[in-house]
Amino acid sequence: MPMFSALTFRRSATPAQPASERDLPEAVRQALPRRFEAVGEALLGGEAPEHRTVDVIAACSVVGRDVARDGAALGEALSGLRTTYRLVLGRAPDFEAAEALSVAWSDATLEYLHDLSCEDPLTGLASLAHVRTRLDEIYRDAEITDVRVPGSHALVIVELGFREATATRGHQFTRALRLVQVTEAMRAVYAGGQTIGRLGLDRACALVPRSADLGTSVGLLREFLGDLDLGDTDVRVWIEGLPTSAESASLLLDDLAR
Repeated sequence: MPMFSALTFRRSATPAQPASERDLPEAVRQALPRRFEAVGEALLGGEAPEHRTVDVIAACSVVGRDVARDGAALGEALSGLRTTYRLVLGRAPDFEAAEALSVAWSDATLEYLHDLSCEDPLTGLASLAHVRTRLDEIYRDAEITDVRVPGSHALVIVELGFREATATRGHQFTRALRLVQVTEAMRAVYAGGQTIGRLGLDRACALVPRSADLGTSVGLLREFLGDLDLGDTDVRVWIEGLPTSAESASLLLDDLAR
């Protein structure tokens, strides 16, 4: 009969441990800050350290967004992470975990602020949420007046395209500066109170009446854009027709913003 040392036996038995032996003790679970239970479970779960690290970072990202939506300040969120690590592992959080939590918290907070604001803070363009609200108003008015929106309004879209293998490709700040230049040209042409908004990183739109001079105004906009120094950026301008229903218009905005 083969002989095994105690150490050999423990190593061979470890993978067969039931999952319940790696669960958080109930006393620890009750003491964890709200929303941080998933992080505590991730800190104990998984056999390989590298797999456990991935799980912890993923859990921190989810919790960071959740506590931001709850209205918690970043300091409060990091304090919760520190308490979780201390209760479960008896030490301070890893840098990667704190970074994942902070980035997720910041992203969720910015999304909320952008939805709340009428303007994109960098370019001054109306936010996507504001464009959507303005479109909803037009469709509600159309129900009262019986004037179909596809015949009364349209979107003028300006898209910036960065050429391949350039230094500016992918740099959001540079792309935003180009969009600021485009915004000024659009405001020069559509100065009658039309809504001019941002659709994603590289697109802007003007919600304009579908009048007889729409084609002329688009031609003038192309001339203004052609006079700009946009470096390695190509510009495309087109008229986007609006659908018959507000629901379809909302889906159209989502597609254009991708």
